[in-house]
Amino acid sequence: MRILLDNCMPRPFEQLLLGHEVSHTSRMGWSALENGELLTAAEAAGFQVMVTVDRSLEHQQTMRGRSISVVIIASVSNDVPTLASYAGAVLSAVMGLPPGSIVTVTDAS
Repeated sequence: MRILLDNCMPRPFEQLLLGHEVSHTSRMGWSALENGELLTAAEAAGFQVMVTVDRSLEHQQTMRGRSISVVIIASVSNDVPTLASYAGAVLSAVMGLPPGSIVTVTDAS
């Protein structure tokens, strides 16, 4: 599965999503893109899921008709040690996630 990490995610999180092709927005040259533009660019590039800690995305974006899904990590911090504890829950969440959906991961595993 092709997974994109949002700008607010630390780049080392790429290494925690084993078994998937993971890229960070900065590696794609998309650091300046806002949420809607970013989702559109990610879809066009074939990404199936975007992972973020931006909880407002769910209320700012309409996912209807989109081929990409979003996993929001409900963490109080976006530092690598804190987010690393969510990696297993993120991996579980992306499996079978329908296109155009948003899921929030609230528990670290």
